[in-house]
Amino acid sequence: MADNKNLRTNDQIRVREVRLIDDEGEQKGVLPTAEAQRMARELGLDLVEIAPQSNPPVCKILDYGKFKFEQEKKFKDNRKNQKIVKIKEIRMQPKIDDHDLDFKSKHVREFLAEGNKVKVTIRFRGRELAHTEIGEDVLRSVLTRIDGLFNLERPPMMEGRFMSMIVSPKSAPVRKPEVAPRPADKAETETNS
Repeated sequence: MADNKNLRTNDQIRVREVRLIDDEGEQKGVLPTAEAQRMARELGLDLVEIAPQSNPPVCKILDYGKFKFEQEKKFKDNRKNQKIVKIKEIRMQPKIDDHDLDFKSKHVREFLAEGNKVKVTIRFRGRELAHTEIGEDVLRSVLTRIDGLFNLERPPMMEGRFMSMIVSPKSAPVRKPEVAPRPADKAETETNS
């Protein structure tokens, strides 16, 4: 439905005719606006324009105060159930040591486990810009160290002096099923015993 702040009610509806839905949800067809307003007044309810973009506009007979309350309640419930995804950033240089790379990759794993997206950025200084392939290798190395925990949302790409990629968490942790020994393996283990 339309945003209830822009809904016109009763005398604010100034079109000649409307498509009417009564208080029980039944379609009454296209009626003159004055008649639809009279029917709403007789029931002690409001005539509310719920689809103003239609031709003719769709109006419904209902209790506007109750309708507005229910719409706000739905909106609050939807916002409550909405998950806010944050983008965390990890920065490094192309000449990073293996231990430091392990440490940074551990942080990437932690951020992904919390449900955040992670932007991994390599900053190039001076002549390092001539060797961007080194930065790309570092980013690939990060991907191998966080194997299986992510979806690559944006592959490595240059942005000025920075090369970055964005990874997001997988929706559900993927567990590798335990592999049952093949029949040939069983026969070998029995003969070796």
